[in-house]
Amino acid sequence: MARVHLKQVSKVYSGDVQAVAPMDLDIAHGEFTVLVGPSGCGKSTTLRMVAGLEDVTTGTIRIGDRVVNNVEPRDRNIAMVFQNYALYPHMTVEANLAFGLKMRKLSREEITSRVGEAAKVLGIADLMHRKPRALSGGQRQRVALGRAIVRDPDVFLFDEPLSNLDAKMRVQMRTEIARLHHRFGATMIYVTHDQTEAMTLGQRIVVMKDGVVQQVAPPMELYDRPANRFVAGFIGSPAMNFLGGRIIREDGLRFAPDTGDPPIGLPEGFAPAAALLDKPVVMGIRPEHVDVVEDSQAAAVSARVQVLESLGNETLIYFQLGGGPFTVRGPGQLSAGIDQELPLAFRPDHIHLFEAGEKGDALPGS
Repeated sequence: MARVHLKQVSKVYSGDVQAVAPMDLDIAHGEFTVLVGPSGCGKSTTLRMVAGLEDVTTGTIRIGDRVVNNVEPRDRNIAMVFQNYALYPHMTVEANLAFGLKMRKLSREEITSRVGEAAKVLGIADLMHRKPRALSGGQRQRVALGRAIVRDPDVFLFDEPLSNLDAKMRVQMRTEIARLHHRFGATMIYVTHDQTEAMTLGQRIVVMKDGVVQQVAPPMELYDRPANRFVAGFIGSPAMNFLGGRIIREDGLRFAPDTGDPPIGLPEGFAPAAALLDKPVVMGIRPEHVDVVEDSQAAAVSARVQVLESLGNETLIYFQLGGGPFTVRGPGQLSAGIDQELPLAFRPDHIHLFEAGEKGDALPGS
């Protein structure tokens, strides 16, 4: 295991296409770091630069104490798990696991020991004589993980390894990967577009957009204190709701929605009043922090139900509010119907405020 340090690392393709803007990232020894963002945000390119599969345009990458910019992938002592498994179809599971070790000319005893241990850890010992075509998707992904484990690398790299699996198998394999990290204490860098994977696996998460790092933080810090509107809307499912409006002073600080609904109270000391009064801002609140109330006098706004999704333990209620979609996470036994007007109350301690501009940085105190 080793520390990974990226200093002002960037990637520019021909035609001045900037895939990754200069970024600094320090991944501690044994840390599980997740790179997350939408397609085209630069997360896989960053991972491939660490692996040596993409050249670095500017900056330096260190693995341990070594600058590896000009070091071949095979000499970086990393192991990579791909989305498509990348198994040799003509080889058995055992041969797939052993192949890399044979190329490194390890002894037969060492190879047998490492392959046997990995198979035991991953629960694939009874599959050793099968070929990949005789395996399920989850079994193939376990073999791909095993092939990485036997190498005993300094760093594990995962490039969207669960994307080809069904929902139930993704949950199972997430648990498997988390368990492996706990067992081996390895340095792991994991790329995904799925924020649920990022939140459940990562000790720290790097959120990227258009090649630029938006925020680096532990999962709950991203959830509770997003740096900007993009992070706030990307992390969390369903996504955070947003409403445009202004800060006014009326029995304390209040948010006045552009919808014309009554002003919504803000916690005392929420934001510097002098700097924000009567300026356009965007309020954000997560679906679980909006309550359907019986007393319309206690409501911040009212909205008409467009869609109801009953999930048993909860009901997702979809509205149109402030010119955009608005979602509420309600109780499982909700008595409501399509086109019904429902009064909604916002929990003031969970309100976020962002700049109204395109960048949408979080405002102080939110």
